[in-house]
Amino acid sequence: MTIINTLEQAVNTVIDPVSGFIWNYILTYLLLGAGLVFTIATRGLQFRLLAHMAALVFTEKGSGKGVSSFQALATSLAARVGTGNLAGVALALFAGGPGAIFWMWMTALVGIATTFIECTLGQIYKVHHGDGIYRGGPAYYIERALGQRWMSIVFAVFLIIAYGFAFCGAQANTIAQGLEGGFGVPNWVTAIVLVILTAIVIYGGIKSIAKTAEKIVPIMAVGYFLVAAYILIVNYAQVPDMLALIVKSAFGYGPVAGGAAGYAVAAALKNGVQRGLFSNEAGMGSTPNAAATAEVKHPAAQGLVQAFGVVIDTLIICSCTAVVILLSGVYDHILQAHAAGQSLEGIKLTQDAMQYHLGAFGEWFIALAIFFFAYSSILANFAYTEINIDYLFGDLGDKAIAWIRPFLLAMVFIGSVATLSFVWHFADFAMGLMATTNLIAILLLFPIALRVLRDYEKQRRSGTGDPVFHKRVLKKPEQVEPGIWD
Repeated sequence: MTIINTLEQAVNTVIDPVSGFIWNYILTYLLLGAGLVFTIATRGLQFRLLAHMAALVFTEKGSGKGVSSFQALATSLAARVGTGNLAGVALALFAGGPGAIFWMWMTALVGIATTFIECTLGQIYKVHHGDGIYRGGPAYYIERALGQRWMSIVFAVFLIIAYGFAFCGAQANTIAQGLEGGFGVPNWVTAIVLVILTAIVIYGGIKSIAKTAEKIVPIMAVGYFLVAAYILIVNYAQVPDMLALIVKSAFGYGPVAGGAAGYAVAAALKNGVQRGLFSNEAGMGSTPNAAATAEVKHPAAQGLVQAFGVVIDTLIICSCTAVVILLSGVYDHILQAHAAGQSLEGIKLTQDAMQYHLGAFGEWFIALAIFFFAYSSILANFAYTEINIDYLFGDLGDKAIAWIRPFLLAMVFIGSVATLSFVWHFADFAMGLMATTNLIAILLLFPIALRVLRDYEKQRRSGTGDPVFHKRVLKKPEQVEPGIWD
């Protein structure tokens, strides 16, 4: 383990300054700024079309031959609903105080519009693959709409590093910590089992991952919500004080772990945005990869379906974790740990809070929940990686994927036995790079998505049936693959 620890220290020394600069001076403001721009441009899409988004999740149909609209949503939710929802929320509370939850909510609200823009672009510029499944995402729309292949290559490489390696390690780490805390399972045992279970699915390709996600995601999301709802109802008398604490702490009022008010506000903002992005991935450029695989009649329909995923992921599931922690006595332990200069592990905080409410069952429940949450995330991470390897290697994509699978599985093993700080630092670094690249691209391209949205809404108002897309709506229809959108 000495070699691994030495490697961790060396990598952190290199990436921490870069990661800190991106998050402190670029990405937080770029993310919120872009979200506000898209919210205004779409006339508050996340508010006026919220009910329609929810309805589309259950009614949008595909051809039945490829990946359905719901399967694409399930795949993206599999990636989003994982470590960030359980361990990430706890880490945000530890580093930024209850105010971080407020900024996580704000990030999600503007992120709904951002997700719509990027996922609609992913649908517009998707291409058909030899296996019958569409491919698309930022790498594709950056090249085909902006004509900047170098920028597409940069994004694809960042995504492969982030999802193929860093995030797989982060998810595996949380699974290992959860099973060790809940059932006393040694990390190395978890590592071996996790590698085997992951290999069984990922060797079946994107369709296999989509089918698996379609089964796992609804069950785990509903189950987690019901448990948190029970805790909320039982502790209803404390809810007003909890909400007041969240809002006050976001602006430097009330007890916070960070110390002085000015520092506390900055810490709450940074950690809320950072963990919010890690959780819902709005603007990061990951979700469009899943959105593009869906077979739908109109790109905007899938954009709206994927946008509702932010509601499910952050406004519902992340809020459940915050409720569980803040309605327990665990936050007092956070304050004490800060005062003593100690650090706490994210998943352990969530387990302790659930145990406070539900006893031994709570700890076991979280261990199982994080296993399924994070395991499904690992599968989706590989799907994103495969799509971008296909983009980079073209006709040699299948061979490149076969070659890289063992390395991705090795990262799952390493993540299971490495320290929490290493995998989170590496994940934050990679996420910052790819998110910055994608946000610049969609800020340049969002007028195209707006034209598609206007076309979709115009057809809905006409009452002629489900909207159907034609590439003549675009300013440059020749940039769309012939035969995909007639």
